[in-house]
Amino acid sequence: MSSILNADLHCHSVVSDGTLTPEQLAARASANGVELWSLTDHDEIGGQHRAAAAARAHGMKYLTGTEISITFAGHTVHIVGLGFDPDDARMKQGLADTRGGRGLRAREMSDGLAQVGIKDAYEGALKFVGNPELISRTHFARFLVESGVCKDTNEVFRKYLVEGKPGFVPHRWATLGNALKWITEAGGVAVIAHPARYGFTPNEEFALFSEFKAHGGRGVEVVTGSHSAAEAVRYADTAREFGLAASRGSDFHSPDESHTDLGQLPYLPGELTPVWDLLADRIQ
Repeated sequence: MSSILNADLHCHSVVSDGTLTPEQLAARASANGVELWSLTDHDEIGGQHRAAAAARAHGMKYLTGTEISITFAGHTVHIVGLGFDPDDARMKQGLADTRGGRGLRAREMSDGLAQVGIKDAYEGALKFVGNPELISRTHFARFLVESGVCKDTNEVFRKYLVEGKPGFVPHRWATLGNALKWITEAGGVAVIAHPARYGFTPNEEFALFSEFKAHGGRGVEVVTGSHSAAEAVRYADTAREFGLAASRGSDFHSPDESHTDLGQLPYLPGELTPVWDLLADRIQ
């Protein structure tokens, strides 16, 4: 396939921390001209069969997807898996283990917010959760906006849910090696999600890409909802340096919160190998 393809290979539904169902996302993606789509819920693949069926109903091609949280150099990093078997038992178990720590973390976040006078945040966040196993900072942010503590989710993250602020609780996720093992053994391709977001030093970033490649990683998001045009150029260079394919995805969560809508992204630079070229036999 050409790099001039409206592929959106990164978005979230109510199965993790999005606000739309897989079916609603498929309809929105199709209306926006998406030709190849993937639903990539956080540490969860429970929506995959629904998403694939909805994509077919709208005439779109589909790749299975997930976004796995890992810890690297003390930072949370996200690895997107594409084109894997959604019924793979080892991946299902690995993701279930990764999700397992979220409930305790959410209780601790609520306790931290209570200490600054914000009561019942855990119960409030639960109202926004489609899957209680996947309660996250995003759900707390929606509660703080609804209850009038902050005017929008950006203000929430600035004041409450980041390191050094009330309500922040770190979480130790899977390792990079674990995540890539789950993806590749299930027949998929691993992609580093939105690399500009991590704030790594040049040495840390080089270490991430080097270890990722050593574990069998094959792609990086070059064009994504949180990348500026300059960052897309920078990570196109990184893709060439490390011999990685390029991916494209909006990271869409909600019509009310996301800066970039499904399918509304620049195309990939033409000289890069699109990640979907590596997955031609896995496209549904």
